[in-house]
Amino acid sequence: MKTSFFMALAISCLFLATARAQTVDSLPPISASKSFSNYSNVKGWPEGRTPKAPPGFIVTKYAEGLKNPRWMYVTPNGDVLVAQSNSNYPLWKKIGAWFIGASKSKSFKNSADLITLLRDTDMDGFPDERTVFLEKELDQPLGMLVLDDWFYVANTNGLLRFPYEPGQLQISGRAEKITTLPAGKANRHWTRNIIANEEGSKIYIAIGSGSNIGEKGSEVEFMKANILEVNPDGSGMKVFASGLRNPVGMDWNPITRELWTAVNERDGLGNNLVPDYLTNVQEDGFYGWPYVYYGQNKDPRVDWIPSTEIEETLLPDVNLGPHTASLGLKFYTGDSFPDKYRNGAFVVQHGSWNRQVLSGYKVVFVPFEKGKQAGKPEDFLTGFVVDGKKDEVFGRPVGAAVLPDGSMLITDDVTNTIWRISWGGTGNE
Repeated sequence: MKTSFFMALAISCLFLATARAQTVDSLPPISASKSFSNYSNVKGWPEGRTPKAPPGFIVTKYAEGLKNPRWMYVTPNGDVLVAQSNSNYPLWKKIGAWFIGASKSKSFKNSADLITLLRDTDMDGFPDERTVFLEKELDQPLGMLVLDDWFYVANTNGLLRFPYEPGQLQISGRAEKITTLPAGKANRHWTRNIIANEEGSKIYIAIGSGSNIGEKGSEVEFMKANILEVNPDGSGMKVFASGLRNPVGMDWNPITRELWTAVNERDGLGNNLVPDYLTNVQEDGFYGWPYVYYGQNKDPRVDWIPSTEIEETLLPDVNLGPHTASLGLKFYTGDSFPDKYRNGAFVVQHGSWNRQVLSGYKVVFVPFEKGKQAGKPEDFLTGFVVDGKKDEVFGRPVGAAVLPDGSMLITDDVTNTIWRISWGGTGNE
C-alpha cells in the first residue's frame, strides 16, 4: 500500500472538524472468523410468489421486464423514474466471475444506461403508462433529481442536467455536464447518488471508494469515499463529509432535517466484520475509511494510520450488520402505514457475497422518535432467501421510494422487478 496515499488523505482530513467519537468495544475480534467468498444463487420469483411483509401489509408486483433496475425517483407530479444500470465488466472478469460462481448472483450484462418513466394515470396504485424517459448521454446512471426547471442525473463520471417541464414524458433537450465526478479504471463502487437540500440551494453527491481499503494508491481515490456538496449549477464543489467507504442511499431526517446515509463498509476482516451502518452525516465529519472502522477500530492492513484521524473519527449511529450491502435508504413520511413507521428509516440490503451465512437480502426498518433512533433495526420485507443452506435466493432488493399514496416501492435488480408494499390492515397500529 502506498504511504503517499495515506499522507495525502491525512492532510486533507486536517481541515475537518475535531469532533470525537468513542471506540467501539463490542465488535468481534478480527481473528474470530475468516473471510469467505459465498455468492448467492439467484433463482427468480416463481409465479405468484412475493416477498413477505408484516401482517396487514400487501406486497404486489408494481413493474417487471426492466433492465437491472437499481434506483428510483418520484417526481413532483407522482411519476416514477427508474434508473437501469450495472457494472460494465470486461470479458476476462465475466469469465472469472463464472469460474468462481459469482455470475449466478447478479447480472453481468453491460449497463443498460436507461431511465424509464412509469405513470399511474387512473390512480389505482399501479402504472398504466411506460415510456423511455432518457437514454442518451448516460453512463451508469443512478441518482436523479428534479430541481426548479432542471432534471439532474448522476452518471458514474459526471453530474448532468437537462431542461425539464412538469409532466414531461421524455427528455428532449440537450445535456449540460455541470461537473465531472471521479471514476477511472479503479471504480469499484461506481454508483453516484444525489439529493438536494430543502431550500434547493445545494446538491449532495455520494461517491464510494475505488478500492477496498486504498490498496490501489492515492490516484484512484481522489475525491472518492466522500459525500460532496455542489451548487445547482455545479460550482462550489467541496467535501461535505469524508471517510465513508461506500455511501449510497441518502435522505433527510424529517424531524431534525439532518442528512443521513447508508454505508457499505470494508471486506476481508472476517465473517463478522465490518458492520455496514446508517448514520447522520455531519458537515466536515470524518468516518474512518481507510484507517479505522466503526469508530476507532484500527484496520491492521493499513500500514500508516495518523493519530489525528483516529481521534477525529465519528462513530456511526446504527449498526446494520456485516456484509449486508445496505444500499437504499428512505425515511417514511407517508400517511398510509401504521404510526410506528412514521418518520422511521427503511434500509434496503442487497445482500452479502462474502459471508458464510447469507446476510442482508431484505429491507429493515429502524424506528425513530422525535428525530432520534428509538430501537434496533427490525425485519420489514423478507422472503428473498429461498434456502440459506444452499445459498439460494429469489431476488435482491436495492432501492426504495415512497409514492404519493404512501405505499412503498422496492427495486429488485436481478429479477428486473419493482415491488409495491401497501397497508391493507385495519386501524393504525
